[in-house]
Amino acid sequence: MSRDRSRRGLRRRGRNALIAASLTALSLTASGCVVVHGEREVLPAAGRAEAAKALRQFTDAYNKADKAYYRSLDAKHVTGALADIDGARLKAGHANSPSGNANHSPLELTDAKFTIPKKAGWPRWFVADAKGNKGGNARWLLVFTRDGLGEPWQVAYLTLVAAGDVPEFKKDADGWAEAVPAGSTGPAVPPAELSKGYASHLKSGGNTFADGPYTSTLRANRKKLAKRPGLVRQFIDEPLTSGDYAPLALRTADGGALVFFTTHHYEKQTAAAGTSVPTPNRDVQALTKGEIKQSLTLEIIANEAALDPAGSGRVSVLGRVQGLTAAQGE
Repeated sequence: MSRDRSRRGLRRRGRNALIAASLTALSLTASGCVVVHGEREVLPAAGRAEAAKALRQFTDAYNKADKAYYRSLDAKHVTGALADIDGARLKAGHANSPSGNANHSPLELTDAKFTIPKKAGWPRWFVADAKGNKGGNARWLLVFTRDGLGEPWQVAYLTLVAAGDVPEFKKDADGWAEAVPAGSTGPAVPPAELSKGYASHLKSGGNTFADGPYTSTLRANRKKLAKRPGLVRQFIDEPLTSGDYAPLALRTADGGALVFFTTHHYEKQTAAAGTSVPTPNRDVQALTKGEIKQSLTLEIIANEAALDPAGSGRVSVLGRVQGLTAAQGE
Protein backbone atom coordinates (compact mmCIF):
# COMPACT_ATOMS: atom_id res chain seq x y z
CA MET A 1 0.00 0.00 0.00
CA SER A 2 1.33 3.45 -0.97
CA ARG A 3 1.88 6.16 1.63
CA ASP A 4 -0.83 8.33 -0.01
CA ARG A 5 -3.43 5.55 0.18
CA SER A 6 -2.39 4.87 3.77
CA ARG A 7 -2.80 8.52 4.70
CA ARG A 8 -6.20 8.69 2.99
CA GLY A 9 -7.28 5.60 4.94
CA LEU A 10 -6.19 7.17 8.22
CA ARG A 11 -8.01 10.41 7.43
CA ARG A 12 -11.16 8.47 6.50
CA ARG A 13 -11.06 6.50 9.75
CA GLY A 14 -10.45 9.72 11.69
CA ARG A 15 -13.49 11.36 10.06
CA ASN A 16 -15.62 8.29 10.77
CA ALA A 17 -14.55 8.28 14.41
CA LEU A 18 -15.31 11.99 14.70
CA ILE A 19 -18.76 11.51 13.16
CA ALA A 20 -19.47 8.59 15.51
CA ALA A 21 -18.42 10.65 18.52
CA SER A 22 -20.63 13.54 17.40
CA LEU A 23 -23.62 11.25 16.90
CA THR A 24 -23.04 9.74 20.35
CA ALA A 25 -22.92 13.19 21.94
CA LEU A 26 -26.07 14.24 20.06
CA SER A 27 -27.85 11.07 21.18
CA LEU A 28 -26.88 11.65 24.82
CA THR A 29 -28.03 15.26 24.68
CA ALA A 30 -31.33 14.35 23.06
CA SER A 31 -32.02 11.68 25.66
CA GLY A 32 -31.17 13.99 28.57
CA CYS A 33 -28.16 11.91 29.69
CA VAL A 34 -25.61 14.70 29.97
CA VAL A 35 -22.50 14.18 32.08
CA VAL A 36 -22.00 17.02 34.58
CA HIS A 37 -18.52 17.53 35.99
CA GLY A 38 -19.09 18.15 39.70
CA GLU A 39 -15.57 19.45 40.15
CA ARG A 40 -16.36 22.44 37.86
CA GLU A 41 -20.11 23.06 38.01
CA VAL A 42 -21.63 25.28 40.70
CA LEU A 43 -24.40 23.09 42.09
CA PRO A 44 -26.33 22.61 45.35
CA ALA A 45 -24.35 20.23 47.55
CA ALA A 46 -27.42 18.02 48.01
CA GLY A 47 -31.13 17.93 47.40
CA ARG A 48 -33.34 18.66 50.39
CA ALA A 49 -34.75 15.13 50.44
CA GLU A 50 -31.20 13.76 50.21
CA ALA A 51 -30.13 15.91 53.16
CA ALA A 52 -33.08 14.70 55.25
CA LYS A 53 -32.19 11.10 54.41
CA ALA A 54 -28.56 11.66 55.43
CA LEU A 55 -29.70 13.01 58.81
CA ARG A 56 -31.93 9.97 59.41
CA GLN A 57 -29.13 7.58 58.45
CA PHE A 58 -26.69 9.31 60.77
CA THR A 59 -29.13 9.28 63.70
CA ASP A 60 -29.93 5.59 63.20
CA ALA A 61 -26.24 4.66 63.01
CA TYR A 62 -25.35 6.86 66.00
CA ASN A 63 -28.01 5.20 68.14
CA LYS A 64 -26.95 1.69 67.14
CA ALA A 65 -23.32 2.45 67.97
CA ASP A 66 -24.24 4.09 71.28
CA LYS A 67 -26.44 1.19 72.33
CA ALA A 68 -23.86 -1.49 71.52
CA TYR A 69 -20.73 0.60 72.27
CA TYR A 70 -19.28 -0.42 68.87
CA ARG A 71 -17.39 2.15 66.81
CA SER A 72 -17.87 0.20 63.60
CA LEU A 73 -21.64 0.72 63.65
CA ASP A 74 -21.44 4.43 62.86
CA ALA A 75 -17.90 4.68 61.43
CA LYS A 76 -19.21 5.23 57.88
CA HIS A 77 -21.30 8.18 59.02
CA VAL A 78 -18.70 10.26 60.90
CA THR A 79 -15.40 11.86 59.98
CA GLY A 80 -12.98 14.54 61.17
CA ALA A 81 -13.42 15.94 64.67
CA LEU A 82 -16.65 14.09 65.40
CA ALA A 83 -15.13 10.75 64.37
CA ASP A 84 -12.31 11.30 66.88
CA ILE A 85 -14.58 12.42 69.71
CA ASP A 86 -17.31 9.84 69.13
CA GLY A 87 -14.87 7.03 68.39
CA ALA A 88 -12.96 7.53 71.65
CA ARG A 89 -16.20 7.69 73.63
CA LEU A 90 -17.38 4.40 72.17
CA LYS A 91 -13.98 2.80 72.67
CA ALA A 92 -14.00 3.69 76.37
CA GLY A 93 -17.62 2.59 76.73
CA HIS A 94 -16.91 -0.79 75.16
CA ALA A 95 -13.85 -1.32 77.37
CA ASN A 96 -15.90 -0.73 80.51
CA SER A 97 -19.17 -2.31 79.33
CA PRO A 98 -18.48 -4.95 76.66
CA SER A 99 -22.11 -6.07 76.67
CA GLY A 100 -23.35 -2.61 75.64
CA ASN A 101 -24.67 0.64 77.04
CA ALA A 102 -27.14 -0.11 79.82
CA ASN A 103 -28.02 3.59 80.02
CA HIS A 104 -28.68 4.01 76.30
CA SER A 105 -31.33 6.58 75.47
CA PRO A 106 -31.96 7.06 71.74
CA LEU A 107 -31.06 10.42 70.27
CA GLU A 108 -34.02 12.06 68.52
CA LEU A 109 -33.52 14.99 66.15
CA THR A 110 -36.68 16.82 65.11
CA ASP A 111 -37.69 20.14 63.52
CA ALA A 112 -34.74 19.81 61.15
CA LYS A 113 -33.78 22.72 58.92
CA PHE A 114 -31.21 22.32 56.16
CA THR A 115 -28.86 25.00 54.88
CA ILE A 116 -27.35 23.78 51.63
CA PRO A 117 -24.73 25.85 49.79
CA LYS A 118 -24.17 25.93 46.04
CA LYS A 119 -20.52 25.42 45.18
CA ALA A 120 -18.08 23.89 42.75
CA GLY A 121 -15.60 21.20 43.65
CA TRP A 122 -15.32 18.75 46.51
CA PRO A 123 -16.00 18.30 49.30
CA ARG A 124 -19.71 19.05 49.03
CA TRP A 125 -21.32 19.85 52.37
CA PHE A 126 -24.41 21.15 54.11
CA VAL A 127 -25.62 22.02 57.61
CA ALA A 128 -28.51 20.41 59.48
CA ASP A 129 -30.03 22.45 62.33
CA ALA A 130 -32.29 20.32 64.53
CA LYS A 131 -33.88 20.17 67.96
CA GLY A 132 -32.53 17.30 70.04
CA ASN A 133 -34.09 15.47 72.96
CA LYS A 134 -30.78 15.98 74.78
CA GLY A 135 -28.87 19.16 75.54
CA GLY A 136 -31.77 21.21 76.84
CA ASN A 137 -33.11 23.85 74.45
CA ALA A 138 -29.94 24.06 72.39
CA ARG A 139 -30.06 23.48 68.64
CA TRP A 140 -27.92 20.69 67.23
CA LEU A 141 -25.80 21.86 64.29
CA LEU A 142 -24.39 19.01 62.21
CA VAL A 143 -22.14 19.56 59.20
CA PHE A 144 -22.39 16.76 56.64
CA THR A 145 -19.61 16.32 54.08
CA ARG A 146 -18.63 13.95 51.31
CA ASP A 147 -15.75 13.81 48.84
CA GLY A 148 -17.47 12.27 45.81
CA LEU A 149 -20.73 11.04 44.35
CA GLY A 150 -20.02 7.47 45.40
CA GLU A 151 -19.14 8.42 48.97
CA PRO A 152 -21.56 8.41 51.94
CA TRP A 153 -22.57 11.59 53.73
CA GLN A 154 -20.58 11.90 56.98
CA VAL A 155 -20.87 14.30 59.91
CA ALA A 156 -17.59 16.14 60.45
CA TYR A 157 -18.78 18.76 62.95
CA LEU A 158 -21.40 18.56 65.69
CA THR A 159 -21.97 21.53 67.97
CA LEU A 160 -24.81 22.62 70.26
CA VAL A 161 -25.82 26.26 69.97
CA ALA A 162 -28.44 28.25 71.86
CA ALA A 163 -31.56 28.53 69.71
CA GLY A 164 -31.41 32.32 69.59
CA ASP A 165 -27.75 32.30 68.49
CA VAL A 166 -28.20 30.46 65.19
CA PRO A 167 -27.77 33.22 62.57
CA GLU A 168 -29.81 33.87 59.47
CA PHE A 169 -28.01 32.73 56.35
CA LYS A 170 -27.73 34.42 52.98
CA LYS A 171 -29.74 32.52 50.34
CA ASP A 172 -30.56 32.98 46.69
CA ALA A 173 -34.02 33.05 45.12
CA ASP A 174 -34.16 29.24 45.15
CA GLY A 175 -33.19 28.96 48.80
CA TRP A 176 -29.59 27.81 48.32
CA ALA A 177 -26.91 29.14 50.67
CA GLU A 178 -23.43 30.48 49.93
CA ALA A 179 -20.21 28.81 51.06
CA VAL A 180 -17.42 31.15 52.17
CA PRO A 181 -13.94 30.13 50.90
CA ALA A 182 -11.43 29.33 53.64
CA GLY A 183 -9.13 32.14 52.53
CA SER A 184 -11.85 34.77 52.20
CA THR A 185 -10.92 38.19 53.58
CA GLY A 186 -14.56 39.32 53.74
CA PRO A 187 -15.10 38.24 57.37
CA ALA A 188 -13.08 39.81 60.19
CA VAL A 189 -10.84 36.72 60.27
CA PRO A 190 -10.40 34.42 57.24
CA PRO A 191 -12.00 31.04 58.13
CA ALA A 192 -8.67 29.31 57.47
CA GLU A 193 -7.07 31.30 60.31
CA LEU A 194 -9.71 30.81 63.01
CA SER A 195 -8.31 27.55 64.41
CA LYS A 196 -4.84 29.07 64.82
CA GLY A 197 -6.29 32.29 66.21
CA TYR A 198 -8.45 30.47 68.75
CA ALA A 199 -5.55 28.30 69.94
CA SER A 200 -3.47 31.46 70.37
CA HIS A 201 -6.31 33.20 72.22
CA LEU A 202 -6.63 30.39 74.77
CA LYS A 203 -2.93 30.75 75.51
CA SER A 204 -2.43 34.49 75.43
CA GLY A 205 -5.81 36.21 75.19
CA GLY A 206 -6.25 39.20 72.89
CA ASN A 207 -9.02 41.12 71.16
CA THR A 208 -9.83 38.79 68.25
CA PHE A 209 -12.51 36.84 70.15
CA ALA A 210 -15.42 38.19 72.17
CA ASP A 211 -15.75 37.28 75.84
CA GLY A 212 -17.88 34.24 76.57
CA PRO A 213 -17.97 30.73 78.05
CA TYR A 214 -15.56 29.32 75.43
CA THR A 215 -13.05 32.18 75.55
CA SER A 216 -12.64 34.43 78.60
CA THR A 217 -14.45 32.07 80.97
CA LEU A 218 -12.47 29.05 79.78
CA ARG A 219 -9.21 30.96 80.24
CA ALA A 220 -10.24 32.03 83.75
CA ASN A 221 -11.13 28.46 84.72
CA ARG A 222 -7.76 27.23 83.51
CA LYS A 223 -5.98 29.79 85.68
CA LYS A 224 -7.92 28.63 88.73
CA LEU A 225 -7.03 25.00 88.05
CA ALA A 226 -3.36 25.89 87.62
CA LYS A 227 -3.24 27.43 91.09
CA ARG A 228 -4.48 24.40 93.00
CA PRO A 229 -1.80 23.28 95.48
CA GLY A 230 -0.09 19.94 94.98
CA LEU A 231 -1.06 19.55 91.33
CA VAL A 232 0.39 21.52 88.41
CA ARG A 233 -1.73 21.80 85.25
CA GLN A 234 -0.20 22.79 81.92
CA PHE A 235 -2.17 23.44 78.73
CA ILE A 236 -1.07 23.28 75.11
CA ASP A 237 -3.44 24.38 72.33
CA GLU A 238 -2.84 23.67 68.64
CA PRO A 239 -4.70 24.41 65.40
CA LEU A 240 -6.03 21.53 63.32
CA THR A 241 -6.88 22.59 59.78
CA SER A 242 -6.03 20.03 57.11
CA GLY A 243 -7.98 17.23 55.42
CA ASP A 244 -11.18 16.28 57.23
CA TYR A 245 -10.45 18.99 59.83
CA ALA A 246 -10.57 21.85 57.32
CA PRO A 247 -12.83 24.75 58.34
CA LEU A 248 -16.21 25.13 56.63
CA ALA A 249 -18.10 28.42 56.50
CA LEU A 250 -21.53 29.70 55.46
CA ARG A 251 -22.31 33.29 54.51
CA THR A 252 -24.71 34.95 56.94
CA ALA A 253 -27.39 37.42 55.87
CA ASP A 254 -25.39 40.36 57.25
CA GLY A 255 -22.33 39.47 55.18
CA GLY A 256 -20.37 37.67 57.89
CA ALA A 257 -19.86 33.93 58.22
CA LEU A 258 -20.68 31.05 60.53
CA VAL A 259 -17.48 29.03 60.66
CA PHE A 260 -16.98 25.46 61.86
CA PHE A 261 -13.40 24.62 62.83
CA THR A 262 -11.31 22.16 64.88
CA THR A 263 -8.65 22.54 67.57
CA HIS A 264 -6.27 20.11 69.30
CA HIS A 265 -5.47 20.36 73.01
CA TYR A 266 -3.27 18.78 75.68
CA GLU A 267 -3.62 19.06 79.43
CA LYS A 268 -0.78 17.72 81.57
CA GLN A 269 -1.37 17.13 85.26
CA THR A 270 1.77 16.73 87.37
CA ALA A 271 1.63 15.85 91.07
CA ALA A 272 3.96 17.37 93.63
CA ALA A 273 6.71 15.21 95.12
CA GLY A 274 5.35 12.67 97.56
CA THR A 275 1.84 12.82 96.10
CA SER A 276 0.11 11.33 93.08
CA VAL A 277 -2.26 12.43 90.37
CA PRO A 278 -5.92 11.97 91.40
CA THR A 279 -7.34 8.74 90.01
CA PRO A 280 -9.30 9.57 86.85
CA ASN A 281 -12.69 8.07 86.07
CA ARG A 282 -13.09 4.73 84.30
CA ASP A 283 -13.55 6.23 80.85
CA VAL A 284 -10.29 8.14 81.11
CA GLN A 285 -8.53 5.04 82.40
CA ALA A 286 -9.82 3.06 79.40
CA LEU A 287 -8.09 5.52 77.04
CA THR A 288 -4.86 5.80 79.04
CA LYS A 289 -1.56 4.19 78.07
CA GLY A 290 1.20 3.75 80.61
CA GLU A 291 1.02 3.79 84.39
CA ILE A 292 -0.22 6.94 86.10
CA LYS A 293 2.33 7.87 88.76
CA GLN A 294 3.46 11.48 88.83
CA SER A 295 1.72 12.77 85.73
CA LEU A 296 -1.19 12.30 83.35
CA THR A 297 -1.42 13.94 79.93
CA LEU A 298 -4.86 14.24 78.37
CA GLU A 299 -5.27 14.64 74.60
CA ILE A 300 -8.46 16.41 73.51
CA ILE A 301 -10.13 17.25 70.21
CA ALA A 302 -12.65 20.08 70.09
CA ASN A 303 -14.89 21.44 67.36
CA GLU A 304 -16.24 24.96 67.47
CA ALA A 305 -18.89 27.03 65.69
CA ALA A 306 -18.09 30.74 65.55
CA LEU A 307 -19.81 33.84 64.20
CA ASP A 308 -17.20 35.74 62.18
CA PRO A 309 -18.52 39.27 61.47
CA ALA A 310 -18.16 41.06 58.15
CA GLY A 311 -15.31 43.53 57.79
CA SER A 312 -14.21 43.97 61.39
CA GLY A 313 -15.31 43.11 64.89
CA ARG A 314 -14.73 40.36 67.39
CA VAL A 315 -15.45 36.71 66.64
CA SER A 316 -18.07 35.07 68.87
CA VAL A 317 -17.69 31.35 69.63
CA LEU A 318 -21.31 30.15 69.76
CA GLY A 319 -20.75 26.48 70.54
CA ARG A 320 -17.97 24.06 71.42
CA VAL A 321 -17.97 20.28 71.82
CA GLN A 322 -14.81 18.53 72.97
CA GLY A 323 -13.85 14.99 73.82
CA LEU A 324 -10.92 13.10 75.29
CA THR A 325 -9.29 11.00 72.57
CA ALA A 326 -6.22 9.57 74.35
CA ALA A 327 -4.18 9.84 77.57
CA GLN A 328 -0.68 8.99 78.73
CA GLY A 329 0.33 8.14 82.28
CA GLU A 330 3.90 8.49 83.57
